[in-house]
Amino acid sequence: MNREQTTAVAPDTESRRPARLTAAAAVTAAEGLVVAVLGASFLVMGMLGHPEDPQMAETGGITMLALSALPLFAARGLVARRRWARGPALITQLMALPVAWTLIGNSAAVTAGGIVLGLAAVLVIALLVNPTATVALGIGREADR
Repeated sequence: MNREQTTAVAPDTESRRPARLTAAAAVTAAEGLVVAVLGASFLVMGMLGHPEDPQMAETGGITMLALSALPLFAARGLVARRRWARGPALITQLMALPVAWTLIGNSAAVTAGGIVLGLAAVLVIALLVNPTATVALGIGREADR
């Protein structure tokens, strides 16, 4: 088959990204954006605001901005159906679970954030270990066929 015939063939259903994978990418990207926004706000508060310890606020903000890169990078890979993206996405969710647990023991607003974070992490883990997502990413026995 030449190149023109190959490009004229209609894409099959397996070439489409499953909704589970799209949902996992969306939630992972949302987590990354939230971390980036929090990091930027800490950084701005440290520079312009009046925190107790400006250096600590700035360092925390820079750290959070750096940490936001992992879920954003993983979400981009999931959207592109890259096999490598599953690992960073799962690592992000596994790191989020203890953070969520810690947040749940605080004030009402922070507890709500912890519950949302925990549910999001469990949801993404469930979506990424689902056979539909693993096959779409080229992982597992069915993908090798």
